[in-house]
Order: sequence, then C-alpha cells, then structure tokens
Amino acid sequence: MVSVGTIIWLSSELMFFAALFASYFTIRSVSPELWAQNTEKLNVAFASVNTTILVLSSLTCQLGVFAAERGQVGRTGSIFHVRGWGLREWFILTYVMGAVFIAGQVTEYSSLVQEHVTLSSSAYGSMFYLTTGFHGLHVTGGLIAFLLVLGRTYVARRFTHEQAVSAIVVSYYWHFVDVVWIALFATIYLIK
Repeated sequence: MVSVGTIIWLSSELMFFAALFASYFTIRSVSPELWAQNTEKLNVAFASVNTTILVLSSLTCQLGVFAAERGQVGRTGSIFHVRGWGLREWFILTYVMGAVFIAGQVTEYSSLVQEHVTLSSSAYGSMFYLTTGFHGLHVTGGLIAFLLVLGRTYVARRFTHEQAVSAIVVSYYWHFVDVVWIALFATIYLIK
C-alpha cells in the first residue's frame, strides 16, 4: 500500500511540474528575445556536470535498493570493496551526490545573480528560479528522506521488510526527481 500511495502522490507532483513547464513555455513564447539574452548567461558545461552527478545518483540509489532487497543493510568487508556495499553505503553516496547537486545549484544561482538575473529582474528570471528552485526543494526533501531511512537502519536492532519498503519508496521519489531534472535541463539549458 505504501508503494501505491507513493506512486499516486508522485502523479500529483507530476501535475505540479507540468504546470511549471506550461508556464515556462507560455511566457517564453511571448518574449523570445528575453530568453535569447538570458540563456547566453547560463553555464551549460557546469550544469551538464551537475546533471551528470544527479543522474548517476539514481544509479547509486538503485544499487542501495538492490542491497535492501537482499537484506544487506551494511557492507561486507572493506569500504574499498564496493561490491560488498550494503544499503547504507549506497544511500550515503547517493546523499553526498544529491548534496553536491544542490551546492552546484547554489553556485549557479550566485553566478546568475552577479549577472543581474534574479527572481524579480524579468519573466525569464522568475521562471528560471521557480522551476529550478522548486526542483531543488524536492531534491532537498529527498535528501531528508535518505537521512530518515539511514537513521532507521542505525536505530533498529534488525533490518525488516518495512525498512526495505521504505528504501524502495524513497528510491521511487529520487528517480522521479531525477527524471524531472532531465526534462528541466533539456528545456532550460539545451532548447534554444
């Protein structure tokens, strides 16, 4: 039931992001010259690296889920023996990669503010910060969820089926956030 509820909730989140995309394209269609001026200020190479980090975090998250499904909460052997990693190690790595992505977003925001692209500077700035900002809030929510799942694995005396389901549900959310970012990245950085 938890999985079904999560999928239904993610469907509502999809509608939220669909509305943001609709707003973005509508406002862009009425002021193409504004978009042309401001998209030149974006650091596509930096955003590409940041995107790669987030997309790869989906892989590490899924490897953590596979470990949870095997009932392997912690690593077997050395930390350098990656094949022996359990849920904790994969989710910690995923958390770090997500945090690096957020730090990259903050760095990009700082750079754009120096270029005078702010939330209130133009329609472009408003749409850029609304779409990427709401996505950033969702990534932050995912990071909190990883901390909760990890905390439960350290507090519990044994790893249970419910904890494995929690890890799986968090992975659904994380994959969703990644797919939304791929669409945002393509829309904001690649489509001219």
